Amino acid sequence: MHCWKTINVQKHYGHDRILLMSIISMLAVFSVFYIALNVFRHEPVSDKLFPLFIIVLLMIYPVHKLLHFLPLIKEKKHIRFHIKYYLKIVPILKLHVTEPVLKSRYITSLIVPFIVINIILIIGALVYPSFRHYFTLLLAFHSGLCLIDLLYVKHLLKAPKKALIEENDKGFQILIPLR
Repeated sequence: MHCWKTINVQKHYGHDRILLMSIISMLAVFSVFYIALNVFRHEPVSDKLFPLFIIVLLMIYPVHKLLHFLPLIKEKKHIRFHIKYYLKIVPILKLHVTEPVLKSRYITSLIVPFIVINIILIIGALVYPSFRHYFTLLLAFHSGLCLIDLLYVKHLLKAPKKALIEENDKGFQILIPLR
């Protein structure tokens, strides 16, 4: 195998630019979705379940990481979890695959949390319209969280079909089998 391309989204875009794009995407998702919901729903909103909202907000990140793991369950022998602390207080869960994975499986692993959690939040906003503001905030937060995954998917879609993806400290490498 040889390396077709090495991609490091953090290095390519920069931490500040990714953070800014994430915040902009959060604001855009919140604005568009909240306005769209309010066009069709005229019930008053309720703040009765604010403590539950905070709990769900704190649980979105771990559930997001768990959903990354599910498509890679067959590779569980080659997956390692690490916890790093950002600014020494915010725990960041890292999922690291130690063996090359098929491009399609890796893309699936990146997209599953975005699709599953966002669909659940959209359905929740439609089923419980008096709590639509909570669901919209959660949807916006999760969409901003998914931005980096979507940037990786953008780069991976350009890779050859039979490529394998290998993670390393510098980002990930797209490997192509030798003919």
